[in-house]
Amino acid sequence: MNVKISPGKVAGEISIPGSKSYSHRALICAALAEGKSSIANFLESDDTIATLKALGALGVGFEKKGSTIVVYGNGGELAVKKNAIDCNLSGSTMRFITPIAAKAKGTVTITGKESLLRRPMKEMVDALKQLKVKLDSNEGRSPITVYGEGKVNGGRVRIEGNVSSQYISGLLFLSPLCEKGLEIEITTEIESRPYLEITLEVMEKFGIKVENNNWKRLSVKKQKYTAQDYYVEPDYSSAAFMLAAGAIAGGEVALNNINLESRQGDKQILEILKKMNAEISIENERIIVKKSDLKGIAIDVKDTPDLVPICAVLGCFAWGTTEIINAGRAREKESDRLASISGELKKMGACIHEGKDGLVVEGSALHGARISHHDDHRIVMACSVAALGVEQGDTVIEGAEHCAKSYPGFFEDLKKLGASAKSL
Repeated sequence: MNVKISPGKVAGEISIPGSKSYSHRALICAALAEGKSSIANFLESDDTIATLKALGALGVGFEKKGSTIVVYGNGGELAVKKNAIDCNLSGSTMRFITPIAAKAKGTVTITGKESLLRRPMKEMVDALKQLKVKLDSNEGRSPITVYGEGKVNGGRVRIEGNVSSQYISGLLFLSPLCEKGLEIEITTEIESRPYLEITLEVMEKFGIKVENNNWKRLSVKKQKYTAQDYYVEPDYSSAAFMLAAGAIAGGEVALNNINLESRQGDKQILEILKKMNAEISIENERIIVKKSDLKGIAIDVKDTPDLVPICAVLGCFAWGTTEIINAGRAREKESDRLASISGELKKMGACIHEGKDGLVVEGSALHGARISHHDDHRIVMACSVAALGVEQGDTVIEGAEHCAKSYPGFFEDLKKLGASAKSL
């Protein structure tokens, strides 16, 4: 599906959907608990549905009641019900489910769409081999076939922390189910640590104690997940696009019911906007942003790589230079985001330079263009926001359906704010 966006002001208020990161994690912990859990404000997106179906393939039952998912956990006694798990385009699903599948009884192949199969899994494969899990892989990538024996002995595993926090999260989910528990030794500095903090937060909510030795070693004894009623907080990764839209094309845009104490790393968008001179205010879990005279700054995205595309857009509308640094991991997302966002914004007239692990963006006047999606939801949403603030011309966004990966109602929310976004 293609969408034509015309430049124009946005204003009004919306509520941001539930967090994708929290939805994945709460779903997994509930599935591994014994008994009935409910997850309210669950984000029903392509990625979280992939995780739900993957857990179903391992014998977990679910029931949908509005925006609440009821989970019938089996206490970690998993059994393969389908011989293949399709993770679609969800890297989180693949990296979280692969170690969990090692606990299931039976053989299952974990796969996904083509662009997901290009994403690395070597560190996870190597870690599971240290734990004597039997598996086959495509030279450290997917598809991965896991030969589950119904138990994992556990012990000790060493893994790098600067490749993807998702590997460590996946091992953490498995750890309480290991016969000997699990000690995870992290051999490098951790990137994207906020995501690990979310993992520990959700696991603790579901009754799991993790001993954290200054992020050098994570130790988990054998224990049981406890069923819970859980509420998923709104998603700062999604909020970032609407906040940027307000700063670029407001009017006044207000986001309701935001958790200001959230551990989500992408909450950093608030500080980024403030440093860029955005007119932003916070009142009782309500964030308000107005069209602003933005200035360029240096933005370190080591812990927040998902903010790269929208920060690049903000740089286009700021006077001076915006430098995005420590962004190398953005190359291994749904697309090479440094290449894809710089290429698409150049079509719109942006002055943007791509480096090995970052971007340099000069403020410049943009115009409408035809935008390719690169199979990447964040490229689609970032360029849609840019289209609101161009000086002239409509923008055609190809592959608008990719937003369903994380923010299914993205274009509907833009329309609520008064944007002209028409399906073609």
